[in-house]
Amino acid sequence: MKISSDGIINGKILDKYGKRGTQQKFGMPTLSLPLKIEDSPKGTVSYAVIFDDPDSVPVCGYVWIHWLVANLRKTELKENESESSFDFIQGKNSWNDNSYGGPCPPDRPHTYRLRVYALSSALDLSGDFSLDQLEKALEGKVLEVAELTGVYDN
Repeated sequence: MKISSDGIINGKILDKYGKRGTQQKFGMPTLSLPLKIEDSPKGTVSYAVIFDDPDSVPVCGYVWIHWLVANLRKTELKENESESSFDFIQGKNSWNDNSYGGPCPPDRPHTYRLRVYALSSALDLSGDFSLDQLEKALEGKVLEVAELTGVYDN
């Protein structure tokens, strides 16, 4: 399985998807990255997405969660689809909001991970799920994982 995003060019996340973007809600960037999934394994029924920042650990003590998606049934997300899509459910990010929250590194450039999980079934989750709940729901259902990373400068 391969994933790509027109919002990550040459390993860098474009400014408009993070803190320098113009679409914000209470200081949180909300213009979500576009995403394309190709060559999914046979038997894929749905996808889950985790977009996070492992470089945040020294700053806040944990990996900052930017976007959690479950029960995605299509292989392409358009830019900003997190704001209007009914094709998937979103969990709580580290801003405690069920939406996309873009990169906002406070101290230095951070490398962000966008992971897509091809799943053998839909997940039994509601729209307020946490990362822990998503990870537990993934158990025994993951067919393949693909990862894309991108740097966003502070």
